[in-house]
Amino acid sequence: MAAFALTPPAQAHLDITGSDEKFPVRRIYCIGKNYLAHIHEMNADERDPPVIFMKPTDAIVKNGGEIPYPVFTNNFHYECELVVALKSGGYNIPVSEANSHIYGYAVGLDMTRRDHQPEVMAKGMPWEVTKGFDMSAPIGPITPASACGILTSGHVTLKVNGDVRQDADISLMIWKVDEIISKISEQHRLMPGDIILTGTPAGVGAVVSGDVLDCSVDGLEPMQVRIGGKAA
Repeated sequence: MAAFALTPPAQAHLDITGSDEKFPVRRIYCIGKNYLAHIHEMNADERDPPVIFMKPTDAIVKNGGEIPYPVFTNNFHYECELVVALKSGGYNIPVSEANSHIYGYAVGLDMTRRDHQPEVMAKGMPWEVTKGFDMSAPIGPITPASACGILTSGHVTLKVNGDVRQDADISLMIWKVDEIISKISEQHRLMPGDIILTGTPAGVGAVVSGDVLDCSVDGLEPMQVRIGGKAA
């Protein structure tokens, strides 16, 4: 067995509803600009190829957790999304076979430093500064597809302090889940343990310290997180 110079980080994982087992997370893929109304509110083009970016696995925040208000931003935004967890993968997965690779689903948040996004996008720079920072990926427990079926519709809803801010249906996604899996596999070898945040509907907005975010997708375990004080 290898001897490490430093203590290795713990394996990132997510809870599974109805089970004591954990879902090990290998990579976090994210899709940008995947709901028409959100594209309009961001002044972007329709039906472009999906924007694919990643977050680090140690950005995961569990249900009930607290997210410190991050450094290097004064405009911290929520984006509530359907999350897909994969049990298998590969390169160049046909759309017709994509759903067979799904282990289950969860609700998640793509937290965003919105004040840095316009410059990053205008200059064609990497998205990490605006998307891939610490604790930027709150994700709830995974519901296995064996329990909920293959999801093609269902409301995705986000409330801030009890007020509804996002309310749409995953059937309105421009790129459907099977298409997303196929598209990502054109560029990356998908593997067991990969998860995909599939894009957010309209209604994104800023949060401040003390706000409570309740996130849900019909048929899945809901998630709640709180925005804490400024990160040290």
